[in-house]
Amino acid sequence: MICSINRGLGCKGPSLLSLLIAFILVTEYTWAIKLLNVVIPPHAIRGQNAKLRCNYDMEGDKLYSIKWYRNGHEFYRFIPTDNPKTTIFNGNGINVDEHKSTETEIILRNVDLSTTGQFRCEISGEAPLFQTAYSEAIMAVVDLPDEGPIISGGFPRYNIGDKVNVNCTSFRSKPAAKLKWYINGEQADKVFVKTYEVTEDNDGLETSTLGLRFKVREKHFKNGDLKLKCTATIATIYWKSNEESVQGVRTQSALASESRTLRNSGTATHFIDAAGSSGNGLVTFAWSGISIPFLTILASLSFVLILADDGSRLRA
Repeated sequence: MICSINRGLGCKGPSLLSLLIAFILVTEYTWAIKLLNVVIPPHAIRGQNAKLRCNYDMEGDKLYSIKWYRNGHEFYRFIPTDNPKTTIFNGNGINVDEHKSTETEIILRNVDLSTTGQFRCEISGEAPLFQTAYSEAIMAVVDLPDEGPIISGGFPRYNIGDKVNVNCTSFRSKPAAKLKWYINGEQADKVFVKTYEVTEDNDGLETSTLGLRFKVREKHFKNGDLKLKCTATIATIYWKSNEESVQGVRTQSALASESRTLRNSGTATHFIDAAGSSGNGLVTFAWSGISIPFLTILASLSFVLILADDGSRLRA
């Protein structure tokens, strides 16, 4: 309010210039508080501690309060002019470590699934403007599985043409682990994967299962054994895998075909002179398909006959 007494004009309202100056000052003051480094982790592990950080710069303003909220409910307050300066509101999954927490860093002890929520750090300046800066983000508490994924339903050996029918299961976590199948290091085609609904225990923990169904081909054993791998992940804080190596067994039809191929390509004729005279009494044997012990017997018999013939000649 600007008053002019000498001229008897009474009091006048604020001039346009004074309003403009006030607006500029207020605008500059509004941006005085700066949040430098706010850390609200996206995930925390059940049973462990979680650390929240809120660094700030008052830019010449005077600090009035620092407050932390979870889902709109205040659980930590720091006012430097109060006595005591710190007030904590524990409960419903919030358990602040008052000995390790400071005005810029909060330690939540032994977080639980109920700790999950949207967390907000709020910095306020002193009167008369009480300017405020804040930052918020969601932190989800995760309960990890007690063990890695389990592969079930498989066999140590498969014949070409057999059907693989296996499951991968990740037990009791929150949220349920995401599963993937790999065949010889490559992610399995979707047509081979069977999805099951996630099951929930009485305590709220979830179990996920993913099936794998495909027919064994010759290509699956090109690089040796068939390798089946399953991975389980939860966000960016959990990754486990399980892999099984399976031997391939060729079918009887494949073996018979190979045997016929060998016989056709390996047939040969051997002549054994059993009578001792050139060109007469020749006995011909085709060795293909004859077992080795039988060939050995025939060769030994021939050798005995030759020795006997030579002995009779010497006596003559």
